[in-house]
Amino acid sequence: MNIFVGNLSDQTNEQQLSDLFSPFGIVRNIKVIYDNYTGRSRGFAFIEMPDDAQAEKAIRNLNDSFFDRKAIVVNEAKPRTDRDRSSRSRY
Repeated sequence: MNIFVGNLSDQTNEQQLSDLFSPFGIVRNIKVIYDNYTGRSRGFAFIEMPDDAQAEKAIRNLNDSFFDRKAIVVNEAKPRTDRDRSSRSRY
């Protein structure tokens, strides 16, 4: 399952997220989204956990919890639609 994690500090890195999610199960991939100009985190990331039950447990336990002094949002990532992609390409 792919998990969206939002409201992260701009200092958050992959290792910190691995440490946060690993107690709930296997973490296959972590991708913090960085700003192209500053190199800092844009405040969100995607976590991939192969076991859906473990991923759901992580979501239940971590959503609205505090991480690095911020209340984070954790939920199942929604796939991007063609509409999402086309609205950005117009600018």
